[in-house]
Amino acid sequence: MSGPDASAEVRRIAAQLGELAERLRDPELADESAEALAREAAELVSRAGTELDRALRDAGAAGE
Repeated sequence: MSGPDASAEVRRIAAQLGELAERLRDPELADESAEALAREAAELVSRAGTELDRALRDAGAAGE
């Protein structure tokens, strides 16, 4: 994925992270659920980083 596709994917991941953050703010959220949501958020952040790295590599290759 590169260019606009990578950008769209990162925006989608950011929206998912926002939803997870909202759920994590629930004071009645069980510890186990919070832990699972935090793991999911970490995976999403990792995926977003991968997409950004790929987009940068593709942009660099296109500029050569």
